[in-house]
Amino acid sequence: MAPLGKSAGDTNVSPTARTHQEVTARIIGTGTLSAHVYSMAGPRTVSARPVFVLLHGIGMSHRYYRRLQVVLAGHGDTHSIDLPGFGAAATPDRQISIADYAAVVADTLDALGAGQVIVVGHSMGSQFATELAVTRPDLVSHVVLIGPVVDSARRNVVRQSLALGLDSLMESPSGNAIVFTDYVRSGLRWYLTELPVMMSYELEARLAKVTQSVLVVRGSRDPVAQRSWCHKLTAIAPHGRFLEIPGQPHIVQHGAAAKTAAGILAFARDWPQSGTLTQGTSAAPTTGFAEPA
Repeated sequence: MAPLGKSAGDTNVSPTARTHQEVTARIIGTGTLSAHVYSMAGPRTVSARPVFVLLHGIGMSHRYYRRLQVVLAGHGDTHSIDLPGFGAAATPDRQISIADYAAVVADTLDALGAGQVIVVGHSMGSQFATELAVTRPDLVSHVVLIGPVVDSARRNVVRQSLALGLDSLMESPSGNAIVFTDYVRSGLRWYLTELPVMMSYELEARLAKVTQSVLVVRGSRDPVAQRSWCHKLTAIAPHGRFLEIPGQPHIVQHGAAAKTAAGILAFARDWPQSGTLTQGTSAAPTTGFAEPA
């Protein structure tokens, strides 16, 4: 695949991060399901670096992680995964559960020989990340939940749809372009097939079983993952921290890639010691993470 360039309009990606731009694409079959993996190698100046795994939300693909992936690749290997039915991955002939998705991710990481990873999930991807951490703790050192869903106080398709509609009014043109084209690509049938799966997943109950450190991230303007909900998740996680990025809507990793990456890297500086926080825990909004050198 050709080198991945800077996304139009992105002012958040540092020049240093842009030096790691070669993307390797591969298809990994896991039984009857398959995943498409888009990998960027990190720097080879030291023997040990973190590995970041990026999991998209419903209807989406690796594309809205590109800016974040470029920044994180300046610090470690990254793998952005298109899960079954989304992006370039083939659509299954049956409904897939959250446990199924987590198993696909686990099998993919085993095939890659990735070792322990920092798993990052956005929106419905936060459910995949949580389930992976619970079912395969050997693969996960840290968990990052960006714009997690579904708020148990607002577990209603109409309310969630209205929130997504409102969010589209606040996203950048480039962000909306990715969302709309990815939705078209995955198709309405598959979206509606998997929507009940997303809506019924009890994130709070599963998150309580996570033993790794957890970072909950939201944009301050996100109408989908509201502040009270994210605070609740932070409190539930045995080792929880919270980061709110000012001025950003739901797809915060696209609109503020450098700030999102800075928060993830600050949180994970204790890598590879699983479950250890070096800066304490906090249930209050944290916006002061320093940009990594």
